[in-house]
Amino acid sequence: MPATPLSHPLNEALGHAASDKRLEVLRRVGQTGSISQAARDAGISYKAAWQAIETLTNLSGLPLVDRSVGGNGGGGARITTHGLRLLALADELAQARAQVLARHAVDGIGPAPRDSGLGLRTSMRNQVPCQVVDVQAHGPGTMVAVGLTTPSGDWLLSTITRESADLLGLGPGLRVLALCKATAVAVGPDGAGRPSGQTLDARGFCWLRGRVAETVGGEGQQEVALELSGGGVWSGFAAPGAVWHAGDVACAVFSPSAVVIGLSE
Repeated sequence: MPATPLSHPLNEALGHAASDKRLEVLRRVGQTGSISQAARDAGISYKAAWQAIETLTNLSGLPLVDRSVGGNGGGGARITTHGLRLLALADELAQARAQVLARHAVDGIGPAPRDSGLGLRTSMRNQVPCQVVDVQAHGPGTMVAVGLTTPSGDWLLSTITRESADLLGLGPGLRVLALCKATAVAVGPDGAGRPSGQTLDARGFCWLRGRVAETVGGEGQQEVALELSGGGVWSGFAAPGAVWHAGDVACAVFSPSAVVIGLSE
């Protein structure tokens, strides 16, 4: 029985086609026969290029690159038939997407919104559009801190690996989605006295101020949905001993390490 479009083994890998540099790395491996050269051409580290190939391979469940190690030629990489097919499918999807956006363009306004979240599937309900402000080294290791600002001017911080930042092509001005699991968010006092524009509280946690729109459950495990001032909803769980009611002003507090960055195109 033929596979349905969503059950095709390459479908999950194609879900990342327009969101980062993974397919670009695969394409360059096919052109150069070398992961090292592909990394240099893409402007990323060898580790990031290797991670890109591994991620695509894991998502598809198919061998995309054959690698040889050592030898007189120093080793190399050859893109497989599955890898070539993945790139061909990605090109067709990109063309189809461009045609769909062109058909839905509005005269005098331009194409459909770029960061609408179309094509992004995730269990994380907390999603807010943001713009990257800066990307800076975070500590002595390989982590970076990505500064973000929401449409309402709130500031967030996300800590991710340098390889992930490179593969996503993160830089100032890029529009992204900030995502976070509700279970990683504590809802506490609103922190109204915190200086405007300050990203973190004294413990190094991010915060978003809002008004309670809905609650589920009671003391001990109360889920709280906050309506943010700039639009959207951010959900979390009441801090120990706290009980919230609709209309209360409160603050969602969470670690920068819990903030995931996504691109919707």
